[in-house]
Amino acid sequence: MKYTIKAPSQLNASINLPASKSISNRALVISAMAGSHIQPDNLSDCDDTEVIVAALQNMPEVINIKAAGTAMRFMTAYLSATPGEHTITGTERMQNRPIGILVDALRYLGADITYEKKEGYPPLHIRGKALEGGHLEVVGNISSQYISALLMIGPILKNGLELKLTGEIASRPYIDLTLWTMKEYGADADWTDMDTITVKPQPYKETSYMIENDWSASSYWYEMMALNGNIDSRIQLEGLMDCSKQGDSVVKYIFSLLGVKSEFENHDHLTDVMLKANRCLLPKFKYDFSGSPDLAQTIVVACCALGVKFRFTGLASLKIKETDRIEALKTELKKVGYVIHDENDNTLYWDGETCDPSFAPIDTYEDHRMAMAFAPLAFKFPQIEINNPEVVSKSYPHYWEDLKKVGFEIIESEE
Repeated sequence: MKYTIKAPSQLNASINLPASKSISNRALVISAMAGSHIQPDNLSDCDDTEVIVAALQNMPEVINIKAAGTAMRFMTAYLSATPGEHTITGTERMQNRPIGILVDALRYLGADITYEKKEGYPPLHIRGKALEGGHLEVVGNISSQYISALLMIGPILKNGLELKLTGEIASRPYIDLTLWTMKEYGADADWTDMDTITVKPQPYKETSYMIENDWSASSYWYEMMALNGNIDSRIQLEGLMDCSKQGDSVVKYIFSLLGVKSEFENHDHLTDVMLKANRCLLPKFKYDFSGSPDLAQTIVVACCALGVKFRFTGLASLKIKETDRIEALKTELKKVGYVIHDENDNTLYWDGETCDPSFAPIDTYEDHRMAMAFAPLAFKFPQIEINNPEVVSKSYPHYWEDLKKVGFEIIESEE
């Protein structure tokens, strides 16, 4: 399937963003360890969350988490520390995403995990059992999902968990989000040193829990407002939380530099955020995305379209996401005339270099964020074509419906 997308001249609408996938997935696994029969409220309806719901409800012998990386990491730890025997697998891409660091850490804690095909990669055969816990050291610059997976099982380990992170610590906001969610369910877990987190062997408690809406999803609306540039445009984003623990809430500060003003109005702990367009006067942008790598694609595309040169670091995790996002960005931006470069597998930069655009359809590489980050370019060009647009179901199933709601024209055709 292919979408041809044409943008409206002005934006004026209120958007109810999807619930946070990150919080939903954490809350579901923690709730299961609490033995809770109460499902969290305002649960995300995205693919990544639905596979966790299905797995926890049915607990089949073979658990297929499809393309959900978070589900693979979280469920691997959960299955290792709870009774039962299962195989966990996923898509072909998932079977080529490394998981050896997490498996090694779980084995150190006593887990019984074997690789069914290739060493270091899913599918995994797991014989779950009670684990002792204790002191564990892992490198800090790995995916925060590995670290979060280990932390979340801490309260059900016999001796709790003392987790020391060595070297540079990447994605610290996601680790803090995990600790915050754990505490909401009664865990005793916190940083006890600059590089050490201690989780006491104090079981989770059953509790009712409300999931806030997703700051990551808001980033595409910030991008649209920046590229639309119409000073009369207004977008109201509903259901966000002020002072959120979501690392991607930093998007409001990033886009303030790119010409988007945020105005907040509180309603019972949740926030409506009104977006307004100002001129972007930033000539060059330097930023470290190690704390919010999921925003990188949106900001890279926006900066190119705005003519803002950039140098972005902290992008190492982009190589092992749904696709190699660094290579995907380089390839697809050339189609619309921008030549960006990478260094050391963790840096992207653009010095203003351009090329003749082909305007060939944007490929999405089974990556939801490629589709959503490139769609706003319809404000920059007469139209944008996107292949396999259905990938947005991974995190924002109603993205295209919301675009139509604000006046985008979307024409469906075969590739």
